[in-house]
Amino acid sequence: MATVVLLGTLDTKGVEYAYLRDHIESQGTCDVIMVDAGILGEPTTRADIGRQEVAGAAGTTIDQLVMDHDRGAAVAAMAHGAREVVSRLFAEGRLQAILGLGGSGGSSLVSEAMRGLPVGVPKLLVSTVASGDTRPYIGAVDIAMMYSVVDIAGINRLSARILGNAAAGIAGMALAYSQPLTVASDKPLIGASMFGVTTPAVTRAREWLEESGFEVLVFHATGTGGQSMEALVDGGFLAGVLDITTTELADNLVGGVFSAGPDRLEMAGRKGVPQVVSLGALDMVNFGAKETVPTQFLERNLYVHNPTVTLMRTTPEECAELGRQIAQKLNAATGPVALFVPRKGISAIAMEGGPFHDPVADSALIDTLLTNLNDLVEVHDLDLEINDPQFAEAMAQKMAELVQRHGQ
Repeated sequence: MATVVLLGTLDTKGVEYAYLRDHIESQGTCDVIMVDAGILGEPTTRADIGRQEVAGAAGTTIDQLVMDHDRGAAVAAMAHGAREVVSRLFAEGRLQAILGLGGSGGSSLVSEAMRGLPVGVPKLLVSTVASGDTRPYIGAVDIAMMYSVVDIAGINRLSARILGNAAAGIAGMALAYSQPLTVASDKPLIGASMFGVTTPAVTRAREWLEESGFEVLVFHATGTGGQSMEALVDGGFLAGVLDITTTELADNLVGGVFSAGPDRLEMAGRKGVPQVVSLGALDMVNFGAKETVPTQFLERNLYVHNPTVTLMRTTPEECAELGRQIAQKLNAATGPVALFVPRKGISAIAMEGGPFHDPVADSALIDTLLTNLNDLVEVHDLDLEINDPQFAEAMAQKMAELVQRHGQ
């Protein structure tokens, strides 16, 4: 049978976890492994993997955590230990799905462990914070969060239904995960980054690659999109990265809402995965509705993309810094890298006549980048705009070439 891991604090939520275990086991399709990550008091239900083992996986003990009188540090340590434990269970084939529940503290602990599992492994978190900003919990992986509606404090007619639904859902997911995937493919898998202003380029490149025997996953460059793509690189899923749209770097530099963090554009290089990189949408920083644009930027070149997204043109100084950062990241790559430069425009609105057409800023980006690149980065400097089909096909062809050469 498939196995569901229940991870949580059995001192404060033991009754609820016992209810989940009983519901899952009653369906007759899944075994349950209960992991206790509590620290406050004695567990109120039995655990298959106790808190001492979880603490030990974090290099500490429960006694030490209690003596330190630092709840935040204790939760962080138990989250680290839980991540180690569930990762080991998965590696041993003893985890086909994971379920947890909690408030903000419990959700933080459980989600930390869930984020250590590969994308595709079923992960369900029943939480009191699931109706708010869930990005700190989900990160760049496929955690499903279910709002608990009421606090997780005992079993009542409402919580019984919600937790029962969660138990049934995770059991079904575990059983499905344990079966062979009917759409499995042995085609090389390529990750591609896209934005609205680079859609034609990515679409044509994807079509070309699919016609040539590849499978392509497209990620929207909204911060979490870039993080998700790089998480799949880290997990060994991708044979190549077609990073056409590197705009998240601009948001990270200037303070936009779509930052993927300072490590964006580094994982493929670190893992030696072939990558074809371009400068898509580095002409812009993203904000929400126009009234949300920070006051220090109100005199800048702003473009209302839609009622909920306002774009701001990057300056020559910002573009020069982006060029330096990209060069540093590509120079550090341990695998093959090709850079494609679209001289006639790096987005749909940056070409001549567009609202973000700025030859001085584009030159600052491109010249600084090319000046700082080492000789190991293959450069294709083309007199085309990024969405020209010829430019897209050239990138796709190079992606196929690098992947095929790398696999030999």
